[in-house]
Amino acid sequence: MTVNMTKGQAISLEKQGGGSLTQVRMGLGWQAAPRRGLFGKRTQEIDLDASAVLFADKQPVDVVFFRHLVSDDGSVKHTGDNLVGGAGQGGDDEAILVDLQRVPVHIDTIVFTVNSFTGQTFQEVQNAFCRIVDETNGQELARYTLDGGGNYTAQIMAKVHRVGSGWQMTALGNPANGRTFQDLMPAILPHL
Repeated sequence: MTVNMTKGQAISLEKQGGGSLTQVRMGLGWQAAPRRGLFGKRTQEIDLDASAVLFADKQPVDVVFFRHLVSDDGSVKHTGDNLVGGAGQGGDDEAILVDLQRVPVHIDTIVFTVNSFTGQTFQEVQNAFCRIVDETNGQELARYTLDGGGNYTAQIMAKVHRVGSGWQMTALGNPANGRTFQDLMPAILPHL
């Protein structure tokens, strides 16, 4: 059963029958919003990029994005860059896999962001979402619909962080501006 998350909501990353999840996928999907033109509605391709920034004690120590697909320790993997989007309400356009058991113990937070590398704003995007999936069985655990329509080029989507001996996901959904995860660091830091 999927939890439809709201901004600021947190969920524990545990299996329904008990025990901790071992591998999760943070999926991202979006569609280009149709625009009215001289000859009717048309859409253009939208290139959004998902990134995961790994933090230890509020300090960035690694990042996974389209130019660095695997974290240095191998626990976080990006599935590859999608330059056009289109999944929208369906499957994932980009995904980042996290092997929670392999994340080094000093990593306490992983922040997931999405940004428009080409500088298009979220006014040009519709049906954008992020979701977390139990990668061992493909079951969607939670979905967060990214508020669209804003004059910004990025969002701090969600974070996965340690709570005791387990992990928790918190939906953030904070708009930001920037073409890369580096540009978003000032917007990320308040969420750690």
